[in-house]
Amino acid sequence: MLDYNIRGENIEVTPAIREYVEKKISKLERYFTESPNATVHVNLKVYSDKNAKVEVTIPMKDLVLRAEERNEDMYAGIDLIVDKLERQIRKHKTKVNRKFREKGDPRDYFAITQSETAATEVEEDTDELTVVRTKQFSLKPMDSEEAILQMNLLGHNFFIYTDAESNNTNIVYKRKDGKYGLIETT
Repeated sequence: MLDYNIRGENIEVTPAIREYVEKKISKLERYFTESPNATVHVNLKVYSDKNAKVEVTIPMKDLVLRAEERNEDMYAGIDLIVDKLERQIRKHKTKVNRKFREKGDPRDYFAITQSETAATEVEEDTDELTVVRTKQFSLKPMDSEEAILQMNLLGHNFFIYTDAESNNTNIVYKRKDGKYGLIETT
């Protein structure tokens, strides 16, 4: 059973929006052999440029499904979110089934048809988690402003550096909104 926690930022969650979200996301229940007991956290945001952002998080026992989509049309964003979540479920299903086939464990957590599983296996084979390039470099002590400048000079969207004050390894990154973020290690 899916419970819904739908929040809106800069938008009122009308009964029509609530019904549309629940109708679309409830379609995901068909992928589970047992009805999942989970709370669906939906966050709807509308920005000043009239773009809508839809974020959906479904924490479950062995899996957290999470997707976000930014679109001019909120309803189209909700549709795209459901597609992303379905792909995540199929990919996880394939991974779980492959692991249990290797171990000889016959459990099946999801109810996905053979054609969907085969399509996912082809998709996953092209999506292998292989390292195609390795780089090594020494981390120069600097502050976050200098790291951002270095990142922009290189044309990258993240940069790893040693903080001059704390001597910790930190990461600066460029956010989708054009601003910068900082990840500090401890």
